[in-house]
Amino acid sequence: METQLKQFIIDESYKLERGIVATPKTRQNLERFADANHGSNDFLLMQMAIQFGYKVALENLEEELKLTK
Repeated sequence: METQLKQFIIDESYKLERGIVATPKTRQNLERFADANHGSNDFLLMQMAIQFGYKVALENLEEELKLTK
């Protein structure tokens, strides 16, 4: 079960890197993009924020799995 969960995290992380919309690597990157676009491309900004949130959730889950080993 743990191996399946780890593979799920790897697969989902890979999908975030290969999507049409780039997933920001850091919160600072997301904030810089939001500042630079001044309200234009709000749909793009929203999608980036959603994907970044998902990325953070996957990273937190991965860290939790490492702690419970």
